[in-house]
Amino acid sequence: MITAIVLINLEADAIPEAAQAIADLDGVAEVYSCAGDVDLIATVRVRAHEDLADLVPGRIGKVDGVLDTVTHIAFRSYSRADTDSAFEIGVEGA
Repeated sequence: MITAIVLINLEADAIPEAAQAIADLDGVAEVYSCAGDVDLIATVRVRAHEDLADLVPGRIGKVDGVLDTVTHIAFRSYSRADTDSAFEIGVEGA
């Protein structure tokens, strides 16, 4: 599974509708509206790089109001839930 974070800039009046349209796309896990340098941040999960190439420029980039996207591919995930579950391995038998 490939996870990527997509930073999305939009026309200001298109944010609510575009955010929902992007959230409804297959492969998009979450969409966050945010303050700062970008309007939306989307987390996407796909099986192959070809799927990512189809999703980001082919579908997200064509949503009405989208001006541009920047995609960051994740190599590893670090989260408290991952760390906690790693320490639980073998605990039951101890």
